[in-house]
Amino acid sequence: MMTYPVIAIDGPSASGKGTVAAKVAEILQWAYLDSGALYRLTALYTQQCGVNPANEDAVADLAVHLPVMFHHGDIFLNGSNVAGKIRSEEISLLASQIAALPKVRQALLQRQRDFAKSQGLVADGRDMATVVFPDAVLKIFLTATAQIRAERRAKQLGIALDTPEFRQILSDIEKRDEADRKRPIAPLKQAADAILIDSSHLSIDEVVEKVILLYRQIEK
Repeated sequence: MMTYPVIAIDGPSASGKGTVAAKVAEILQWAYLDSGALYRLTALYTQQCGVNPANEDAVADLAVHLPVMFHHGDIFLNGSNVAGKIRSEEISLLASQIAALPKVRQALLQRQRDFAKSQGLVADGRDMATVVFPDAVLKIFLTATAQIRAERRAKQLGIALDTPEFRQILSDIEKRDEADRKRPIAPLKQAADAILIDSSHLSIDEVVEKVILLYRQIEK
């Protein structure tokens, strides 16, 4: 049974859940968990170690011994700041591939739960509400259309929308959505008791305000 309050925010790639979760955690002065970063780090470490991502046992072993440190918004792997590197489309797709491996998910499960702190935790990912923190006090499923999410990603990267690069971003997002939904272990889905927020036409601040309001209503 969970001891500390958790707000779990799930959603597909580029839905804004990470930014929202971080801002909510800052406002509440709670701890923050970017669960996707752990899978991205495992993907990057797999690549760096030259391990076949289809080798479930080997990848799970890397996940158990992942030499990672989070510090003031930076993410260090083996002492190197990889906060930017793990956000590449290549690593995103590889992370989705290894996230489908049951032993990898099990290896990272307790590491995620260990982030829960006495002051509370805001956790974002794809199975925070369904698997990692099923007793979360508030569950949010944050989504947006694939087109909108691709446009947001392109804007971050400075890519025009009428280019082959943008079409590739959209294709990658659609492929990752499909892979996340169809994986046999902890597929991406809205928890039965989660509140759906479509951010297609909302700003980050508007979504943050909605989440805070929902939590305040529960807190009363």
